[in-house]
Amino acid sequence: MTKNNYTYINRELSWLQFNARVLQEAADVNVPLIERLRFIGIFSNNLDEFFKVRYATVKRIDQAGKGGKSQLGGIKASDLLQRITEIVIEHQSTSLGILKSIQSQLVNEDIYIIDETQIEGLHYEFIKNYFFQTVSPALVTIILNDDIKLPLLKDSAAYLVVKMCLKNDTNQYALIEISKSMDRFVVLPEREGKNYIILIDDLLRCCLGDIFNIFDYTSISAHMIKITRDGELDFDSDLSKSFIEKISDSVKDRKIGEPVRFVYDKTLDDETLTYLMAKMGIDSKDSVIPGGRYHNRRDYMGFPSLGRQDLLYNKIKPLPVKSLSLEQSIFNSIAIKDYMVHTPYHTFSYIVKFLREAALDPKVKTIKITIYRLAQISHVASSLINAAKNGKRVTVSIELRARFDEEANINYAEQMQSEGVNMLFGVPGLKVHSKMCVIEREEAEKIKRYGFVSTGNFNESTARIYTDFTLFTANQRILKDINKVFNFFEVSYRMYRYKHIITSPHYTQTKLFMLIDNEILNAKEGKPAFIKLKMNSMSSYKMIDKLYEASRAGVKIQMIIRGICCLVPGVRDMSENIEVISIVDKFLEHTRLYMFSNNNDPKIYISSADWMTRNIDNRVEVSCPIYDEDIKQEMQDIFDICWNDNVKARIINQNQDNSYKNSTNEVKVRAQFNIYDYYKNKLEVKDA
Repeated sequence: MTKNNYTYINRELSWLQFNARVLQEAADVNVPLIERLRFIGIFSNNLDEFFKVRYATVKRIDQAGKGGKSQLGGIKASDLLQRITEIVIEHQSTSLGILKSIQSQLVNEDIYIIDETQIEGLHYEFIKNYFFQTVSPALVTIILNDDIKLPLLKDSAAYLVVKMCLKNDTNQYALIEISKSMDRFVVLPEREGKNYIILIDDLLRCCLGDIFNIFDYTSISAHMIKITRDGELDFDSDLSKSFIEKISDSVKDRKIGEPVRFVYDKTLDDETLTYLMAKMGIDSKDSVIPGGRYHNRRDYMGFPSLGRQDLLYNKIKPLPVKSLSLEQSIFNSIAIKDYMVHTPYHTFSYIVKFLREAALDPKVKTIKITIYRLAQISHVASSLINAAKNGKRVTVSIELRARFDEEANINYAEQMQSEGVNMLFGVPGLKVHSKMCVIEREEAEKIKRYGFVSTGNFNESTARIYTDFTLFTANQRILKDINKVFNFFEVSYRMYRYKHIITSPHYTQTKLFMLIDNEILNAKEGKPAFIKLKMNSMSSYKMIDKLYEASRAGVKIQMIIRGICCLVPGVRDMSENIEVISIVDKFLEHTRLYMFSNNNDPKIYISSADWMTRNIDNRVEVSCPIYDEDIKQEMQDIFDICWNDNVKARIINQNQDNSYKNSTNEVKVRAQFNIYDYYKNKLEVKDA
């Protein structure tokens, strides 16, 4: 196949289109009003992480003097940096317009977000008291002088840059750090049934005179700025340090990484902007983005609900899994058959219940589990500690390099280690991203294994908003393979053969190629042939090329990709048999599901792996087969519901326009709502 400009979509540009879909949710008038504000926050938070990681990576390529075309889908690094900045400026402008529209609609709901010029009466008294009692003691104010080096500005923290025009005709500059410990939104007393909110930024503007009363100025102004730093971890080679120490030091070093983005209030005068950029060492290769009056809009994820449930999504009550009771032994249930838990539609409590049962059961001898991201208060971790205290041999493989969760994981690792849990810190050169647990139980003087394999993190917090599959099983063939992965963690130079699961980094590409080749062969022989994939991202050029090959052979391919998709669907003689959609809605789509027709005898896997180079070559990942016929049917049903979404599904194509998937069908299908109803209906159908 001849490579051309349409063979792949650049990964970074594809990601920006995903974030544009998040912004579409903020713009959607059918989304509850406060939820729209929170989507503004998600959009902004995503963008912060993008600049810390992806933009920083492209910048490194450019600074190394490399063109980067082969890694970046045919575009030079320098051109890509410029294109990213242009798109981000456009998206930021759009987001500001959406935010303004939402705020005007909030007024219709008697919710007023006021600034320092709109403070009246009792509100002024409340604000002054709040400032002196709550804000002032925590305030960090930096006075800028030519002969004093600027202190390091924190990554992604927001600052007010203050300019005072002194009576001696000189300017005095200062920075006020808006600490994360401060509530960004201050709820003011109600007046006549109306709600009032002021941002901490404007509260500080109101109190500038109290902060700088020692200066003799004629005028004073404050504008917001924010700097984003390179967020990649660099490890030193000091052999005397433990792995935990190296990760801890690297996380600290992240705070002084090179700046990759500087956002400023576009009303900031040129003189102050020039002074600041010189002080901070911002050069032309950094993404300098003019913005609005407020930054760190990620804080809108925590916008107060004000008791207005009518302006929020209705909370769903997580459902039980049919025939799997939390009031009975989960071991006894899964000894009979497999069960699938699909959060947040089903309750996460099954995972905690299973681990707590294992911690207490005298017959349980060992527990082995992988951990990638734990909740801030983790019942999973406490269950494992409980098990260790009860004399179980508990082994935890924890990934200390789970991006931006390193500190939390380090804290839990140290806590579990001190309580007698055997901690494994991954495999040299590989992240452990697989999500699995195997428990060994003594039954009739023999060891029997029980366990679960998941697509998501064992995290109570994210389980409320991430869609994930967790397969509970006592299938000894699968669990024997899972146990081999844990053996690999302990003796990482030894390769194992797996009869059932698919593992990275050794076998994923080879096995997936075999499954795709089987579909190609069936298509050429006139047999049924299809591939259905659901995942977060698709960026591996090798996997994309293989899907192009399958498409040219006549294999029908349907893909549901939430985020990055470097594959270009619908191109004649390359991908005309490939269709791709993306669903962005109330929950974050996180399930990973692979289905292959296999001549009408489907092979189905759930997986921790997206089809990205890092997941295939540089991580420990596990894809688990589904053997239970009822669950296989359930997986097909779930995929079909998602594929038929005609409310929140967007079409991914070479135009990258994020157009919604329209349907002439009058029946609206909103996958996340329909899936909940699907499981609810299952519970209502009486067992035969």
